[in-house]
Amino acid sequence: MTVAIVPPQEDAASQETASPEGTSHEGTPPGTAAAPTADAAALVAEDARDFGAYARTGGWAFGLKVARSVRPGGQSAGETPKISAKEFAELAGCSADRVMRYYKAWDKAADDGMVPHFEALSPGMDVELPDADIWLSYYSARSSALSQRGEAISEAAEAEGIRPTKALEVAENPTALRAAILADPGTAEAARKALMDRLDEDPALRTELVRDIVRTDDLKKAVAAEAKAGDRVEYVRQIVEKGQVKTPAGQMIDASAELREEAERHLSLIDELDDGEESGEWAREAYDTVRDLVAQTVQSDPELRVQERRAKFYSSLQKATKVFEELTFDDVDTAEDIRDIYEDDMLKRLEDLQQAIGACITALQSATVRPEADHDPRS
Repeated sequence: MTVAIVPPQEDAASQETASPEGTSHEGTPPGTAAAPTADAAALVAEDARDFGAYARTGGWAFGLKVARSVRPGGQSAGETPKISAKEFAELAGCSADRVMRYYKAWDKAADDGMVPHFEALSPGMDVELPDADIWLSYYSARSSALSQRGEAISEAAEAEGIRPTKALEVAENPTALRAAILADPGTAEAARKALMDRLDEDPALRTELVRDIVRTDDLKKAVAAEAKAGDRVEYVRQIVEKGQVKTPAGQMIDASAELREEAERHLSLIDELDDGEESGEWAREAYDTVRDLVAQTVQSDPELRVQERRAKFYSSLQKATKVFEELTFDDVDTAEDIRDIYEDDMLKRLEDLQQAIGACITALQSATVRPEADHDPRS
């Protein structure tokens, strides 16, 4: 579509002197519409044409004016009748930044083959212009969009299906964004989701967020509670998905049909919770239920019960061994140094531990001796 927009001339009527009170121009009585003159009709028709051209092409019409009148970078004034963006802005009565936004939008469109390049245009030339809706994908009304940061924000806005100018306006007003987050739960939720999406690609933000949580007692407690609830849900989920369950002593055993059915029932209730609902109580109930069933399973099977006790003892033995290995005086040079750190209860506790260990050793040793009834004198 070839469009040429000429700025409307001043309304001739505005230049006329005011008529005496009680009469209209040329003696027309009040309340009576004056017959349109030929000049007025021409002005109206020109306004209508300009309006229609802009409705069809939008910013392209003004982009064309810049593209055919402002000389490209690298060209001197002697090579082209075009003028600089600064001179054009002075004639237009606006800022050079505004002119350059139209200039850059046209340049991007030209690179995409939507419009001719600057070199192919001369002052007054008309060309076929794209539809108005396409203009917004090239033009930004904010100068911040021209920076690398602005381009990133614009690309993200387009990916979300919104106008870049909206996102840029928010980015330029962090105080307004803060106010909206503080006042509106919906805005706060959108901000939370956006932050979570950004954490993977922004290690610095992730580190700062973790530090904020650690420094805030209420948040630390909330994180710990959520982590505990998550572990419990995962425990139940493993029963459903893998058909196995870990006993209190750490053994992995096959889950019975009753246990799997109960775990699946609780898990389905948890999965059906809305995003805003607390899952802590549901997770605790599910965990306690399946743990009780696991304990019943262990107690009802004599062989499994023995294995469980053995596994529990080994677990305690490993923990005790690790602790006892640290009970040394390797870092103490002399007996005098030992006396400096000596406390009465230290010796008492070690003696109690020694007795407990001695009792365990005696019990295990007795288990290795076969009863006399089992001995055959002829053997």
